Amino acid sequence: MKITDIKSYIVSANNDNWVYIKVYTDENITGVGECSLETRELTVVQAVEELKRYVLGRDPFQIEQIFYTCYRDEYWGACPVLISALSALDCALWDIKGKAFNMPVYQLLGGKFREKIRVYANRWFIGAKTTAELVKKAEETAKKGYTALKWDPFVFAEHTISAKDLRAVVEQVKAVRQAVGQDTDILIEGHGRFNVYTALNVANELAPFKPMFFEEPVLPENLDALAEVRDKSPIPIASGERWYTKYDFRAAFSKKAVDIAQPDLRIAGGLTEGKKIAALAETEFIPIAPHNIHGKVGTAMSLHLAASIPNALILEYSVEEVPCMETLFDRQYKPVDGYLAIDDRPGLGIDFDEKVALQYPYKTISMVQTLFSNNF
Repeated sequence: MKITDIKSYIVSANNDNWVYIKVYTDENITGVGECSLETRELTVVQAVEELKRYVLGRDPFQIEQIFYTCYRDEYWGACPVLISALSALDCALWDIKGKAFNMPVYQLLGGKFREKIRVYANRWFIGAKTTAELVKKAEETAKKGYTALKWDPFVFAEHTISAKDLRAVVEQVKAVRQAVGQDTDILIEGHGRFNVYTALNVANELAPFKPMFFEEPVLPENLDALAEVRDKSPIPIASGERWYTKYDFRAAFSKKAVDIAQPDLRIAGGLTEGKKIAALAETEFIPIAPHNIHGKVGTAMSLHLAASIPNALILEYSVEEVPCMETLFDRQYKPVDGYLAIDDRPGLGIDFDEKVALQYPYKTISMVQTLFSNNF
């Protein structure tokens, strides 16, 4: 079997652009991948095009070698754009191999460790303008069976937060906790907003409401700062969605910077590197909670990883309604009682319709729009 072509598709989805690829072979087996890199969608598509010179004519089963060669031959080193393109290619190749052998990808990765994975809901809060509206949406989401909810209550705080704004955040988190009860986890998103002393102040103020974790309290580039927060925080610290190589995660683990690791398979090397990141985390007794906020292909990627590793904790899941969702994909992932079942279909177990994808072309979206769609 030989790789004959790679095509990219950018699909506009509310305040996002999803980027999918499809890899074609001379035996008419195709594979899909996702590399939805916010605000750099056109750039990552170009990176996918540039990968063709390395992979056209290659055996798609040589997944490890293809990834290593494409990574190693990039003289200027890793960057999010290159690794995102490679992530999509990697997952598409696993998809092809699974289909060729008529087995789900998790079997190729070592077999099924679990039947299902717990999810936490994100983007459940879209449209809420007040705390009362947020509480109502939290209650509605919990009634649908979700047992964990994440949101960013800080809006546009930067470096520090005023006493007045922090009191408002505390009241908001308190209201959500009271609404959903003690058996539903709440997860607090930070988007790297704070300096160390502010992050710790926030963590101490929110600790009475027992968040499951505090995500990205400081920018992920400074591992020493993150490690200091993690060392002193009364709330578990999660990070990793903006780390894009196993070396980033290794450095974070060696500095004891996180309690929970959040690789995003769209940008962290796909399943090949995701499995290695999970193994590195396992040696440090660190659970994996994959970041997963875009299209269903990314969800499939994350599900197969979660199925095949012992230290999968929970998986992010967007509950946002997107107009093209039902027609774009040949199947839908819908949690039942807060869990997603592991798919047993061959390959990744999902495909997208190229014709539908072309009906929702790329649209320019600012980073402000992207961030605001993730916030209360």
